[in-house]
Amino acid sequence: MRYRAKEQQRPKRVINRNKKTDGEKRRPKSSSVTSGFYYSFLTIILLLCLVQITISAVLNISKIVSYKAKIVQITKTRDAAKALNEQLQDNIKNFSNFAGLEAIARNNLKMSSEDEVLVIINTPKEEEKEIKTHKIIGLRKHD
Repeated sequence: MRYRAKEQQRPKRVINRNKKTDGEKRRPKSSSVTSGFYYSFLTIILLLCLVQITISAVLNISKIVSYKAKIVQITKTRDAAKALNEQLQDNIKNFSNFAGLEAIARNNLKMSSEDEVLVIINTPKEEEKEIKTHKIIGLRKHD
């Protein structure tokens, strides 16, 4: 009896061969395979996102460069238009008097005053001369 009384006083010891406590559980091997698959899948997705971001950045930079070139071109066109407008305004000021209008009528519109006779002598243009020479040369080659 003595022996049984000592047994009752001592708690039973449980020896765990795997040296794991009761709170830790064993993972099945299929769990590590699926987690590896998930990690590789996420890595592929992240790489695709990185490629997409890189392509977008390159395209945006090329658009910025082209837009800046267009801005420069439009600025030059605007400056040229402003210069032309200023020149036209100066011409309007210069030709607003009677002598300026008369000069425009004589030179550009081929007009004359009441007591004048206007004689117009037409000279062939350079383009017409070139066309005639080409026709003559073409006929000579065929003879």
